[in-house]
Amino acid sequence: TIQHAGWYTRDAAGNFKLPVPDWTDVIGLNYGSAELRRYMIDAMKFWITECDIDGFRCDVAEMVPLDFWVAARAELEQARPVFMLAEGESPALEERAFDATYGWDLFKVMRGIAGGSKTVADLRTYLDDDAARHPTDAYRMYFTSNHDENSWNGTAYEMFGDGVRAFAVLALTLKGIPMVYSGQEAGLKKRLAFFDKDSIAWTGDDFANLYKVLLNLKQTNRALWNGDSAGPAERVKTSNDAAVFAFVRERGEDRVVVV
Repeated sequence: TIQHAGWYTRDAAGNFKLPVPDWTDVIGLNYGSAELRRYMIDAMKFWITECDIDGFRCDVAEMVPLDFWVAARAELEQARPVFMLAEGESPALEERAFDATYGWDLFKVMRGIAGGSKTVADLRTYLDDDAARHPTDAYRMYFTSNHDENSWNGTAYEMFGDGVRAFAVLALTLKGIPMVYSGQEAGLKKRLAFFDKDSIAWTGDDFANLYKVLLNLKQTNRALWNGDSAGPAERVKTSNDAAVFAFVRERGEDRVVVV
């Protein structure tokens, strides 16, 4: 006997459906069911109230109806303040339910620059478009690697080659919040197994020192803080704007110049 059969999506023949064809380890949830929504929100509240977690990172958040996230956030906030990160780009997620969203498109632009298919001009265009689409208090999360990219497409070294450190600096100094993926601070040079335990070699790679400096700067320099508390990134004209990207961020007496 299948309990709560109405909580899952089905095809015309009545068979359970996968959310995506190759996601064979899960079944699609039916958010048209009020009972399913109630159960999901209660499960989230359990982790907040009983396990004292600070919030959630929500996988493929745009595949779940926005009104569910809005309702969930409102109920969670009644328990206590939470931080919500959406693995998605939609500005609507930030406006209604989430504190932070993934900067997937910046990652694609950086990869293109590293691979020679894009230029500094594409970076400028992306930043202008992103600023126009998202509210000023949005927390955009930038990265040079994550669990999907590392396992399926390659390590940060494979993605960015000799530019791996330069792009790490860019991701940690633009207006947004940084993500350091598992082992990057140890100079991770292998693709981690996605579904199995795969230990990281915690070596003394000099990447640890780079991230230590960058993350300390992020915390102590107000120009690099987040949302409306941050200093905006103002472009700096260079002698070769076709090949060089430079900007300055200021807040109060703090200032950071990045080239």
